[in-house]
Amino acid sequence: MATNWRISSFNGGLLAAYFIPTWTIIAFKIMISPIHGFYEQPNVSIAIFASDYLQLAATGTIRAAWLLALGRLTVVAFFAIFVALISRPSVRQAGGSDEALGIALGFGSLISFVLMVMASRAGETAALRLHATELLLLLGTAVVLLVERPAKSQAAPDGSGLQQTQLLHNR
Repeated sequence: MATNWRISSFNGGLLAAYFIPTWTIIAFKIMISPIHGFYEQPNVSIAIFASDYLQLAATGTIRAAWLLALGRLTVVAFFAIFVALISRPSVRQAGGSDEALGIALGFGSLISFVLMVMASRAGETAALRLHATELLLLLGTAVVLLVERPAKSQAAPDGSGLQQTQLLHNR
């Protein structure tokens, strides 16, 4: 049973174990108290950038905070879909969960990259390290996902899978 896990599925599961609770808590803190949640450590870079460079009013700051929370919850939702899909061995081995993982990695990388750039502009080194670490985790999994191919189907003993296998080799 331990040999039927693909590296990208295992790595994506580990990422989901980190991102689902962490980003959900961050997003719910923003939803409960938008301004206070926006100025906490994981979001301080975008809050400082928005106040210093964009000069947003209170309503604009709240909207930016909610937009960040929505983006984080979108990534969490795709990681949750990925975890649900890898729970079935046939889907996991065939690579059927790669789309959900790819979308989560893409959106998460975009959010982390933008937050990292804003942290560097705002001079927040702790936030910069946090977002750079998250970005490297997401990009590392994306590289593994791109390099690893799904498992090929095995031929049936009666020869019915022979044509499928030959078609796969002819490509």
